[in-house]
Amino acid sequence: MHRGSSISWSPSFCAGAAERGAGTVARNVQCGPRPYSFVVHGLWPQYDNGFPEYCQIPAPRLDRGVVSSMLDLMPAPRLIFNEWDRHGTCSGQSPRVYFETVRKARAAVKIPPDFTDLKEPLSVTPHAVEEAFINANPGLSASAMAVGCDAKRMTEVRLCLSKDLQFRDCAEIAKRSCRREQLIMPPMRGG
Repeated sequence: MHRGSSISWSPSFCAGAAERGAGTVARNVQCGPRPYSFVVHGLWPQYDNGFPEYCQIPAPRLDRGVVSSMLDLMPAPRLIFNEWDRHGTCSGQSPRVYFETVRKARAAVKIPPDFTDLKEPLSVTPHAVEEAFINANPGLSASAMAVGCDAKRMTEVRLCLSKDLQFRDCAEIAKRSCRREQLIMPPMRGG
C-alpha cells in the first residue's frame, strides 16, 4: 500500500463555488481576502485498485489544537474534519500523527515557480502542468501524477507517494489525468 495526495488550486475552487452560488462556510473561509494558491486537499492510503474510506464511523474526534495547526495548509476547518473522517481514519495513525504526515507530504512537493505567485489568469495544458511539476520535483514522473480539471479550469494535482513519502509510479492515479486541451488557472486573490 502507498499514499495518494492531492493539492488543489484554490482560485479554481473559489471561481467554481462562486459560479454555483455556493455560499458555504468553507468557501467563505478559503475564498476570503487571503490569497491562497495550492492548498492540501487530501492524503489517503492508496491501493493498486482504489482506496479505503470512512474506516471509523463515527470518527474519533479531532482536538481543536490539531485543527488550528493545519489551517495554513488546509484553510477551512470543514476540510480538515472531512479529510480526517474520510481518509485519516483509514491511516492507522492518531489524528496528530496523521496530520503531521499530511504536512510532511506537502513539504515533499515543490510548487513550480510559475505557479507560486500567479497575478493573471494563466492558460495551460494538462501536459504543461505535469512538466512544470516534474521539472520542479526530481524523481517525479508523469506516471506518478494526474492533473485534475473541471470544464475549463485546472483544479488539482494528484500525486502518488510511497509510505516514506517518495514519489512513486501509480497507474490508478495517473489514468485519471485531465484530457482537455486547454485549461485556465485563475489568479490568486488580489492578482
